[in-house]
Amino acid sequence: MSRYSATEIEARWQEAWDKAGIFRASRQADRPKYYVLEMFPYPSGRIHMGHVRNYTMGDVIARYKIATGHNVLHPMGWDAFGMPAENAAMASGGHPKDWTYQNIADMRAQMKPLGLSIDWSREFATCDPEYYGQQQALFLDMLDAGLVYRKNAVVNWDPVDMTVLANEQVENGRGWRSGALVERRELTQWFFKISSMSEELLSALDTLENWPAKVRLMQENWIGKSRGLQFSFERTDGGAPITVYTTRPDTLMGASFVGISPDHPIAKQLEAENPEVAAEVARMREGGTTEEAIETAEKRGYDTGIRVRHPLDPNWELPVWIANFILMDYGTGAIFACPAHDQRDLDFCRKYDLPVIDTFLDLDDPKPVANTAFVPPKEQKVRWVNHFAGLDVATGQEAVDATIRFAETAGWGEGVTKYRLRDWGLSRQRYWGCPIPVVHCDSCGVVPEKKENLPVRLPDDVSFDRPGNPLDRHPTWRDCACPSCGKPAKRETDTMDTFVDSSWYFARFTAPRAETPTVMEDAEYWMNVDQYIGGIEHAILHLLYSRFFARAMHITGHLPAKSKEPFDALFTQGMVTHEIYQTRDENGRPVYHLPEDVENGKLKATGEPVEIIPSAKMSKSKKNVVDPVSIISAFGADTARWFVLSDSPPERDVEWTAAGAEAAHKHLNRVWNLSDRIGAMQPDASGEGDEDLLREMHKCIRDVTNGVESFGFNAAIAKLYAFTNTLAKSTAGAAAQKQAIMTLAQLMSPMTPHLAEDIWAHQGGEGLVATAPWPKADPAMLVDAAVILPIQINGKRRAEISVPVDMGKAEVEKLALATDAVQKALNGAAPKKVIVVPGRIVNVVV
Repeated sequence: MSRYSATEIEARWQEAWDKAGIFRASRQADRPKYYVLEMFPYPSGRIHMGHVRNYTMGDVIARYKIATGHNVLHPMGWDAFGMPAENAAMASGGHPKDWTYQNIADMRAQMKPLGLSIDWSREFATCDPEYYGQQQALFLDMLDAGLVYRKNAVVNWDPVDMTVLANEQVENGRGWRSGALVERRELTQWFFKISSMSEELLSALDTLENWPAKVRLMQENWIGKSRGLQFSFERTDGGAPITVYTTRPDTLMGASFVGISPDHPIAKQLEAENPEVAAEVARMREGGTTEEAIETAEKRGYDTGIRVRHPLDPNWELPVWIANFILMDYGTGAIFACPAHDQRDLDFCRKYDLPVIDTFLDLDDPKPVANTAFVPPKEQKVRWVNHFAGLDVATGQEAVDATIRFAETAGWGEGVTKYRLRDWGLSRQRYWGCPIPVVHCDSCGVVPEKKENLPVRLPDDVSFDRPGNPLDRHPTWRDCACPSCGKPAKRETDTMDTFVDSSWYFARFTAPRAETPTVMEDAEYWMNVDQYIGGIEHAILHLLYSRFFARAMHITGHLPAKSKEPFDALFTQGMVTHEIYQTRDENGRPVYHLPEDVENGKLKATGEPVEIIPSAKMSKSKKNVVDPVSIISAFGADTARWFVLSDSPPERDVEWTAAGAEAAHKHLNRVWNLSDRIGAMQPDASGEGDEDLLREMHKCIRDVTNGVESFGFNAAIAKLYAFTNTLAKSTAGAAAQKQAIMTLAQLMSPMTPHLAEDIWAHQGGEGLVATAPWPKADPAMLVDAAVILPIQINGKRRAEISVPVDMGKAEVEKLALATDAVQKALNGAAPKKVIVVPGRIVNVVV
């Protein structure tokens, strides 16, 4: 071992692992199983340092669990459907399938040099017909179980991409890909009945003890359980009453108007009868359906001329307005507005000159509302100036409870619990997605496809020469025979939301080649995922949908009951950041530059100074990306792995710097050279401090083990740095140093597996270090043989002594009194008092 050549050793040991098949997972009854999974990637074509960090974290856990005797499942797949592939096809004239599979091949080739302990035999992509065919089978089972249904719904419509967008795909009122202003449009859509599980999904959050608290809180808020009052306003014209649901019934005496959604049945009736209403409602529907889009849009309204009676005063009439900020799919699609205590209501009323009536005032600043609504927390006490239950000073929650009791007693309202969580619309009007396996028959209606006809494959011969769903205009694919009556029918051309693909892949990994969605024996053995790792950006929808799917798969017989919560532990890692380097063009617009094009704050090519923006999330558009392939080529995979684990706690962001990577590489070189030196020692060479070295080794075993088990990877690496320094300075004999360097290799193996294997082999270790049992700390060696005790004289530290840890107080006192410092202070006299605190300190009072 003359020099550290990462390129040479990494390829060699990866080949050895493959040949030994040590990462191929199979059921083994005699070993405890462990399933570690990172959120699988979208095949964009290039991996980045965020991928390296994410998958290295999972790899550390997987390798550690292998070493501790577990039967580990650590799979990899690709979240491969979606609009980016279609956009690429439209831009290049190619095909989404070709683009996707080429990207998968490229990314796989970039990932394999990292030496990840992945069972590649289980790999699949969600665009594989074998995968989405089983997804179609799941859909049919869920349809049969009443968990899927079809209805008309108002959706976000992208007029450029010509597809429905989920709320999270609408950014600032525009489509996330096209940038077009999103429209509200009513379409017939397929839905998963996730709202039926709202309470179960909410209450089960309390069982997820190994999930981050912030993730559980985000899901709790998204599910949005609320207790409110439902009641009806009687119309003065004798029409059907208008039912409202409110979480603030205590503000009923501050009602200014009744508002209805543009999609409310009354609004639709008026729209059909009155062109003026139709034109105004059409303008209201121009924005998106997201809460953000509705909240930020300019408030628009239309006075219908309808009047309703206030439930507490039949002589008090309120106007009914159509308002663009009211959602039809929350509550009843109708509200009563209390502008004094709701900002959007206040903005609306100020615009249309409607009354603003205070119902309560701030105790410390009791002034009427002007341009800012007074909306204190429900727990805050306020002074009630307009309440029908006789309240004076009370919290909002006390007033809500009193109002519900009052209304129920009087018989005009009912306390109701509702949830913010809406059913999951899964229909997408695009080609590159899983086809929904139903057909439309003039005789039979909507008919599920037969399972023996699955998968319903996407046709390859499609054209992207114009916007819209190519399946709608395919000459033959849409035409089929009705599975029920055999007559000519039409296939459903909507495909599934890509969140569906990622909502059950974890279960498919347990039996990826099965001809059913899962195999119960494999699911029973491998599920649940013991450790799931991924970004906080997936804290709500992906995880919530996966929790729903796991329950649906249990109901339909594809997962055991224990897997209704599929992820036992969740870890959300931070991002990898890098400085942004930019110059300006002649118009002052930023021009971004790659890190490799910049040196010492200047462009290498021209010497022009660059502006530096520190610690920004890596972004291809800002060019502040570091190519892992180039890092691996320059320093090796172990350097990249070591750096992303060592520089920051894994839940926080880490900034990639060239200096940091070079320092990591320098340290691994040092470990290499240390092993080389120890290997050259004569086997029987003696030295001093064997026991001291071995005690430090066992402390390192303890600390690194604790660090890995608690996701404190950076803390574990700090201990490895410290022990390397101890070993480098040690004068112990050859046997102790060899034991120490081999243990160091084992402890570094999850982080730097290639270097660890080479050191292990060089030192004569048996087999592969990847499968060697994890070292155990000897409790006896964790106790120091000696302890340093400071000696204080009249409260000031003057000396110290080294004594055996088990030395008695009397012997410690004799040694302390014999020191030069104490003798000088006593000057021949006896001490007034000597206090010995075992293992801590000696106090001498002179």
